[in-house]
Amino acid sequence: MQLALNQLNAHLGKGLRALYTLHGDEPLQQQEAADAIRAAARAAGYSERSSHTVAGAHFDWSAVLAAGGSLSLFADKQILEVRIPSGKPGKDGSLALQQLAEAAQGNDSTLTLVMLPRLDKATKSGAWFAALEAHGVTLQIEPIERTALPSWIAQRLGAQGQRVAAGEEGQRTLQFFADRVEGNLLAAHQEIQKLALLYPPGELQSAQIEQAVLNVARYDVFKLSEAVLSGQLARVQRMLDGLQAEGVAEVLVHWALAEDIRSLKRVKDAIAGGRPLPMALREQRIWGVKERLFERVVPRLSDQAAAQLLQSAHAVDGIVKGLKAPGWPQDGWQALRRLAFEVVQSFKA
Repeated sequence: MQLALNQLNAHLGKGLRALYTLHGDEPLQQQEAADAIRAAARAAGYSERSSHTVAGAHFDWSAVLAAGGSLSLFADKQILEVRIPSGKPGKDGSLALQQLAEAAQGNDSTLTLVMLPRLDKATKSGAWFAALEAHGVTLQIEPIERTALPSWIAQRLGAQGQRVAAGEEGQRTLQFFADRVEGNLLAAHQEIQKLALLYPPGELQSAQIEQAVLNVARYDVFKLSEAVLSGQLARVQRMLDGLQAEGVAEVLVHWALAEDIRSLKRVKDAIAGGRPLPMALREQRIWGVKERLFERVVPRLSDQAAAQLLQSAHAVDGIVKGLKAPGWPQDGWQALRRLAFEVVQSFKA
């Protein structure tokens, strides 16, 4: 049974299942979901808890299976937690997880909680994950997207009795807050908690938030692609500055930009050859958020601009590898900034 994160509290209010699986790369939300399940379990009389972290290929799964089948003299219900940081339980682990899943059927003495990182499609199609999903509840923990972050911050402030000003001023404050904590939800949570300690309930002033909130953003090179295709120049500049400060390799940033440029050129060529845009995107394996961005950008991009971007990407490829290119900055990061801005300008004109 699959469950969305925002459905968890309502689900727990109706009663507990014997098996829960949490998977995703957002530690704050996974921790909060696990805490909610534990709290509901304690309220239902699950008074003992054992935790096992799967480390290495030689992990002893027999200890996990034994823990799932044993109770102390003083407790009649227990919580069994299994953490698999790698997301790869191995052959023995696969069999053990299938046994745990089957044992959960009708088991009201042990609540099993399995915690995993983000899983790829191949892993989720494996027998062990299918067993967890078939016999219990699975929750996929998705990151909070940048566009949703201001609303998330406002909701969290509201939960502790605080709010920003109404109207445009408040939206600017939330955008400022989101810029400082993007990609680091745990830090965002800590900054929100800090505001509760510094100021009483009620309306927060913009200056109060700006003074209190640190710049704790962490930028993802793959999110840079979305910012560029969205035409968000200020965000692109901020992300490139952040990636440089974090020591991300120039060649990786170039790869992300160049991959989009090559995809744009291939899609334009396919359309010129008579392919409809949706078919061209499918053929280039462009899906999800990027598909929507390409649908907006491609019609605005001329064939000449696409060809020019390809030449620029080639020039910057040499620069980040130590070569010089006429008319381009010698510094790799300056060249990357110019390339990113060139992409944005190519479909803004």
